[in-house]
Amino acid sequence: MSAMPTQGRVLLDTGVLKTESLRTRFQKLLPSARGFAMGVVAPFAGLILLIGIWAIVSTTSPQLPTPLKTWHSAVEVFSNPFYIKGPNDQGIGWNIWNSLKRVGLGFTLAAIVGIPLGFMIGRFAFLNAMAAPIISVLRPVSPLAWLPIGLLVFKAAEAASIWVIAISSVWPMVVNTAAGVARIPQDYLNVARVLKLSEWKIFTRILIPATLPYVMTGIRLSIGVAWLVIVAAEMLTGGIGLGFWVWDEWNNLNVEHIIIAIFVVGIVGLMLEQAILMVAKRFYYD
Repeated sequence: MSAMPTQGRVLLDTGVLKTESLRTRFQKLLPSARGFAMGVVAPFAGLILLIGIWAIVSTTSPQLPTPLKTWHSAVEVFSNPFYIKGPNDQGIGWNIWNSLKRVGLGFTLAAIVGIPLGFMIGRFAFLNAMAAPIISVLRPVSPLAWLPIGLLVFKAAEAASIWVIAISSVWPMVVNTAAGVARIPQDYLNVARVLKLSEWKIFTRILIPATLPYVMTGIRLSIGVAWLVIVAAEMLTGGIGLGFWVWDEWNNLNVEHIIIAIFVVGIVGLMLEQAILMVAKRFYYD
């Protein structure tokens, strides 16, 4: 057999190198393309699908406004979000602010009570056994079932709303904090006992660092519960807030504003959760 000419062999090697180079480039671009598809294309397609279903349903139900009509109403609502025309007629910006203020107060009260209580329940077996039936009975109770108790005790709708938020959002913090304390390796506590550390040093040097991820998980779950509860509580108690705004617009048969409020509640809730997640990531470690 005759040997392949040198020029032909060089061209063949060059072609192989080019093919491998293109394949390598494609393999490098594939992860970024997949990430773009999952992070941008898929969510955008989901939103388009939602709007499409909404548009189809609105054609068969004349009472339901179309996406375009709702968009025009949203532009009008947010063009002046902080107007004040009366005690019960204020812009959506004030409604969001008042709802956030109630959630902040109720959530803060829940954290002040729930996190220390979770540490104590997880740390002391007797307290854990004593609190277990109470938590098991009260945690599944619907948040709005607490509202009449709040109105009876506090004699004011504002305080009752904050009470409902606090009692509803306290349980995730209690349970997750207690679970974190219970999962601390016993060797850590044995060393603390050998070193004769005080309970305060055990709390500050062992319990808090080891349970911070669990505490942050409880906080993230609690803020979601608090934001869910506020809309329903405000519907019943009145005042300025997103829940009252939804109920008022329903009485006025303004369905576009109700849909706008639904999206606002969802977006604000998502922003709150993402903010907590950003903080929580700082406390996750191996």
